[in-house]
Amino acid sequence: MGPAPDVDADVWAPAAVEAGREGDGIPEDQEIDFVTLGMFIIDEIEFPPPKPPVRDVPGGAGTYSALGARLFSPPPSSKTVGWIVDQGSDFPPSLTELITSWQTSALFRHDPSRLTTRGWNGYVSPTSEHRSFRYTTPKKRLTAADLTDTPLLQAKAIHLICSPLRCQELTTDLLRRRKQAYLANPSNDPDAYTRPWIVWEPVPDCCTPDQLLNCTNTLPLVDVCSPNHAELVNGFMGMAPTPTPESNSSEEMRAAVETACEQLLASMPLQSYTLVVRAGKEGCFVARNGGRKKKVGDAGGGKRKKGVGGGKKAEYVRGGLQPDTDMEALFAGLLQDEEGHVAREEIEVDPGLEKWVRAYYYHDDDRANSNDGDGDERGERIRGKVVDPTGGGNTFLGALAVALARGKSIEEACVWGNVAASFAIEQVGLPVLGVDEEGRETWNGVRVEDRLREYQESL
Repeated sequence: MGPAPDVDADVWAPAAVEAGREGDGIPEDQEIDFVTLGMFIIDEIEFPPPKPPVRDVPGGAGTYSALGARLFSPPPSSKTVGWIVDQGSDFPPSLTELITSWQTSALFRHDPSRLTTRGWNGYVSPTSEHRSFRYTTPKKRLTAADLTDTPLLQAKAIHLICSPLRCQELTTDLLRRRKQAYLANPSNDPDAYTRPWIVWEPVPDCCTPDQLLNCTNTLPLVDVCSPNHAELVNGFMGMAPTPTPESNSSEEMRAAVETACEQLLASMPLQSYTLVVRAGKEGCFVARNGGRKKKVGDAGGGKRKKGVGGGKKAEYVRGGLQPDTDMEALFAGLLQDEEGHVAREEIEVDPGLEKWVRAYYYHDDDRANSNDGDGDERGERIRGKVVDPTGGGNTFLGALAVALARGKSIEEACVWGNVAASFAIEQVGLPVLGVDEEGRETWNGVRVEDRLREYQESL
């Protein structure tokens, strides 16, 4: 699920980036909870006949992930949601008005020398959630440099959608630029620097068995890795094709996801890693292996771990096993504190987690019937509300990331994500922002906090 994959093709030259930075009006002291490096794309969606196509639909991973964060950020906190909107000469004024109405810290960049990034989406059948995608104009990929000299660089949570190797490059560059910018301000306390949450969404085209090693080497750099069930099971892990959520073979699909997570995390020693596997109508599976907890400040401004002997930086505690791994030093490093002293009692160990969090709109009659008295009616309502799954996964991750930025647990962040995704898939395109008779914000006529409360009670 989700909009266009952010694959590396037909990338516009950096010279076009600086043409008009209307978003430079973001106040320098604006606090940013969330930013995404996903792109803004104008979609054309073609459905199987007789349903007519729709055009000029705002889309892209950047748009939908920003939506997820924005759903839980009514004004004035809406300004803590940051994203970049690249506008070509063909950019419809109506979309500018729509984005402006969200009152986010959007960085508009208008470049009349190019067309806006556009994509074609085609569904293979009336009952399938799988679709084909292709770019119809050259895309404009975002980099860490696009956040430099803006408040967006200091966001508490950053959403990336890219290949494993590009994630490594982006994360390293982001953390370097972020720390440099923070320390360049003499009013900032160097000891107060913190590392952001990094939420990585692998692009589908790069979820293949030959990318598995690159994936494991990327996990130490991010806080959450979130492929969907097929990208993990059939893609990275190369397991036999598994039943999809829409096939109603939920037990087989769940078992395959759990096995894939167990195998992947078992290959990552001594550190705690978090996978959030998005599984459509089945919700998501959270898997975190036990191990030494990764502190938020480790990659940014924290103290470096000292190696065993000679003071060499102990890279082995942050990645997977390598052919030349010193196993004795590796296990000794587990028992050392930041100064290299043995401190067994003081080391915080993550016990791990394995948990399914069902979707807000689910399709299992038994679960629908068991949650309230009007089970059959509720089950039909739940199943019938899913109109178009485009963007659901990205919206999920935007809400998850902003929840983590605001101190929520990974379980609660998944709850936020499922609620946010429900708003994205109720219609073709984006949900409608409005105000109720009490002057409170609504999306599709519903208050987000009301839906969140209903969902939490059903769980």
